[in-house]
Amino acid sequence: MNVNIQTVHFDADGKLVDYVNKKMTKLSTFHDRIIKVDVFLKLDNVVHTIKDKIAEIRVHVPRHHFFVKCSSKSFEESFDSAFDSLVNQVKRKKIRH
Repeated sequence: MNVNIQTVHFDADGKLVDYVNKKMTKLSTFHDRIIKVDVFLKLDNVVHTIKDKIAEIRVHVPRHHFFVKCSSKSFEESFDSAFDSLVNQVKRKKIRH
């Protein structure tokens, strides 16, 4: 499984990258044929001074792709909610087949 982390409009510190990598290793327990994972961490510039943090996760498996996008006030919170909904998608797809 190849994990690609991209940050948009900021530079991520080592703790955030380690956190994302550690959570992504757990994804292989739900599906054994994951080819590639793209994680996008973005800062959303809104009119107010508070900026939303957006986490997007795209997972590539043979003949299927999963995509999740969540936003909140911290990267960890938005990544966790995106990861949870991604796990639900993968589980539902695996149950159907």
